[in-house]
Amino acid sequence: MSGIRSIGVVAACLLLSACALAKPPGPVPETYDLTAPTEFSGRVGGTRAQLLIANPTSVSVLDTERIVLRPDPTVVTYLKGAQWTDKLPKLVQSRLVEAFENTGRIRAVGRPGEGLLIDYQLVIDIRAFEVDTSAGLTRVVFSLKLMNDRNGRVLASRQVGGQASVSSSDKDELVLALDAASRAAMDQAVRWTLAKI
Repeated sequence: MSGIRSIGVVAACLLLSACALAKPPGPVPETYDLTAPTEFSGRVGGTRAQLLIANPTSVSVLDTERIVLRPDPTVVTYLKGAQWTDKLPKLVQSRLVEAFENTGRIRAVGRPGEGLLIDYQLVIDIRAFEVDTSAGLTRVVFSLKLMNDRNGRVLASRQVGGQASVSSSDKDELVLALDAASRAAMDQAVRWTLAKI
């Protein structure tokens, strides 16, 4: 009987120590979304081709829901208490699809797995998507490659980007400025791609 009692005492101690170690849940981060451009800054071409927006690539610090701050060229941190609605590459892909659709000047655009008979692929590497706190601006840079899906040949490549000024550390202002920079980069990406196909 004493053995059973000892086991019970040990189990109770383990349970209490586990409860003591468990951290209370922190505050839920505010969740932010990006918007796709609906109006474009210049002439938008048109095409009967079907376009695939490939899954964007990025370095691992951008492949997350967290919002990147760069207080120094060699230092990366994240905006406390804030996150994107999805991992950044997936979110950028979704908004780019939406941006092409918003032109009304393309036959079809989609993502891998949607069953389109693809003519071209747009391959995207996210080079920057950050708040540069030392310079007081947000910066978005995409490297693009337009590829003929039938023969795998790269037709053209280009880097596009956008930036917007920020004057405070307010989360809402920082995200609005990132969204403005992102829309500018997407605007360029859409117009360049449709001019090429």
